[in-house]
Amino acid sequence: MTTFAREVVADLRNRLQGDLVLPGDAEYDAARAIWNAMIDKCPALIVRCTSPSDVQEALRVGRAQGATIAVRGGGHNIAGNAVCDGGLVIDLSRMRSVVVDRDARRAFVDGGATLADVDRETQAFGLATPLGVNSTTGVAGLTLGGGFGWISRRYGLTVDNLVSADVVTPDGAIVRASARNHPDLFWALRGGGGNFGIVTRFCYALHSVGPEVLAGMIFFPASEAQAVLEKYRQFTAQAPDELAVWAILRKAPPIPFLPDAVHGTDILALAVCHCGDIEAGSRLVAPLRTFGTSLGDNIGAMPFVEWQKALDPLLTPGARNYWKSHNFSELQPEMFDTLVDLAGRVPTPECEVFIGQVGGASSRVAPDATAYPHRDARFVMNVHARWQTPADDAACIGWARSFVEATAPYATGGVYVNFMTADETDRVGSAYGAHYDKLARIKNIYDPENVLHMNQNIAPAKKKKKAA
Repeated sequence: MTTFAREVVADLRNRLQGDLVLPGDAEYDAARAIWNAMIDKCPALIVRCTSPSDVQEALRVGRAQGATIAVRGGGHNIAGNAVCDGGLVIDLSRMRSVVVDRDARRAFVDGGATLADVDRETQAFGLATPLGVNSTTGVAGLTLGGGFGWISRRYGLTVDNLVSADVVTPDGAIVRASARNHPDLFWALRGGGGNFGIVTRFCYALHSVGPEVLAGMIFFPASEAQAVLEKYRQFTAQAPDELAVWAILRKAPPIPFLPDAVHGTDILALAVCHCGDIEAGSRLVAPLRTFGTSLGDNIGAMPFVEWQKALDPLLTPGARNYWKSHNFSELQPEMFDTLVDLAGRVPTPECEVFIGQVGGASSRVAPDATAYPHRDARFVMNVHARWQTPADDAACIGWARSFVEATAPYATGGVYVNFMTADETDRVGSAYGAHYDKLARIKNIYDPENVLHMNQNIAPAKKKKKAA
């Protein structure tokens, strides 16, 4: 626990445009809570920033006091690194401005913004940039880890659409990183996580999307899951970039368009988003309805902003969550038995497994163009254990671990850094892949003291001394 002297706190408070939250304050418990209820950390000081200068001041004080420093954007990351025990939290969640330049097709987005903040402003002009699939996710963590969503097959990863980033570096400087300015930092920010600085503003390229897309879900009984998965494997191999189809294995939630008798039963759902012409998309997805016995189907034209929120009811804050993940270059039929079997053993009704279809434009970017290394991934699987009480911790965590162990022989060995839990430090090398050594050298330039280590950490590569 870092002890911040009263005069240090008072001086910091006077310098801030934002405010401070300390243990004992009425807002303290709410301010330290994040999406994953498994994370219960008690920082000594929370700085709720409203400007880049606030971030500078917080960094200055944290470093001077030798405190552990955590950075909070949307507070959604599964590992819980947005908060720390006994240290200082730099909270960006009040910095949520989104400004759209329609003519230039650019969005300028503050570091505390969520997907919902971005979609609301960009879709007013029928524009979008590839982000995630849950509207409460923060853009900062999502972007710095790579970022993918429903339109990534057409327009690439989030990092492929990052034009520049305003960064407060660990030494307190403010720089703009882009292809021309600090290109090494810009490269590292695009997939290297929060290791190199605190991004206070992102600039994204925008594309024509919507305002309506063809989207929705089809549900099939788990008894037909293996046959559906095989047809899904064949279908996705030929799918155009405009179409993304994800497969989800879980118990059916109480969705209104599903019959009551289906609620709580084991199902496989195909989630569809086509970001091109609606009529062409309708013809394209029609074969999906022949994959098995449909239990319910709501695929149709809908606003893109609504589709971006479609999974929100299944991902509300306050539950306990534990994830495990694999990347796949292809889906091997030999894996389907294992998938269906383990998905049928979920320890709670909220647990699920999803297979996100990526590839497309995101796989046609040169492997060394950004720090994100997994251009060979055509599918990303996330084993999502979710439950409400600590009594279920062992069963749910054990289920997720056994699932990812059983499917490892079919995976690439790579893992998406944003899906990694705090206990996966042994997979950090798998997250950054062949780029790790270069990232470590850049880390040594911008953060040689590893001030920003509350992340899937890259240790700075110290230069070796020449022999005498």
